Amino acid sequence: MHRKILCGLVLLLFSRYVSADEGMWLLDQPPRKLLKEKYNFDLTDAWLERAMKASIRFNNGGSGSFVSANGLVVTNHHIGLDSIQKLSGPGKNYFEEGFYAKNPADELKCPDLELNVLQSIEDVSARVRRAVTPQMSPEQAASARRAVMTEIEQESTKSSGLRSDVVTLYQGGQYHLYRYKKFTDVRLVFTPENAIGQFGGDVDNFEYPRHGFDVCFFRVWENGAPLKTDHWFK
Repeated sequence: MHRKILCGLVLLLFSRYVSADEGMWLLDQPPRKLLKEKYNFDLTDAWLERAMKASIRFNNGGSGSFVSANGLVVTNHHIGLDSIQKLSGPGKNYFEEGFYAKNPADELKCPDLELNVLQSIEDVSARVRRAVTPQMSPEQAASARRAVMTEIEQESTKSSGLRSDVVTLYQGGQYHLYRYKKFTDVRLVFTPENAIGQFGGDVDNFEYPRHGFDVCFFRVWENGAPLKTDHWFK
């Protein structure tokens, strides 16, 4: 507790001398001008597409990235724990002992794990707003928004075959339709033993420095073979 208080006081004392750089931004609203002026970096559409399609959403709330052209995925150890525990059983405690597949045939198919890769973004704000009239109460307006968002998602899924989610941004300032390619054949490739995966006492990744081997590798399979992807991070 004393350490947290001290850190808070230090941040408070020095905050007047610290200025924030450009932080997180939407893939369809990048700070191209700022990046060019400050870093002489041209943020191209091709770069953005690669970043979007190399990034992965786990259905357990985590995230990860493709790191090879044959479907290899890296994420945090604590994000993979649910699958690691489900794959463990009598005589095979991958949670405590770790796991390594020496070749693709040894990789373990994860139950209930779904990975989503964003394919496109569409602004549907105008349509959502049209569903609300000035005469509606707050409860009626919320219900109308939910109804039209569900309608948009269902139409998109039917026409594209992709998972479709309407995302609320800026507390209702904008509504975007995100279309994801869904993968359900996901296999465990590597996980360290739990003792080193959580070494250092921080089981999440919001503090620095960290000393844990907080890493886990999976592979996406499609049609009975490792996924071939053009978008991945080296």
